[in-house]
Amino acid sequence: MFKYVLGIKGMKCSMCEAHINDVIRKELDVKKVKSNHKKNITSFISNDLIDESKIKSIIDSTGYELVSIDIN
Repeated sequence: MFKYVLGIKGMKCSMCEAHINDVIRKELDVKKVKSNHKKNITSFISNDLIDESKIKSIIDSTGYELVSIDIN
């Protein structure tokens, strides 16, 4: 399992968090998606490595800006 922590610029409220969470759940096969607009992060768990360009494309499509990807 891989834990992803994304730095996302532009989230301002809980509705922003929900928007990001919904898009990630819809587009990727992941578990435990959680966002925090105060810390500007979104985290999730995946059984497989996900192409970083795919993650960037998904976040860019929401209007927010992906600024970092940390994989553990």
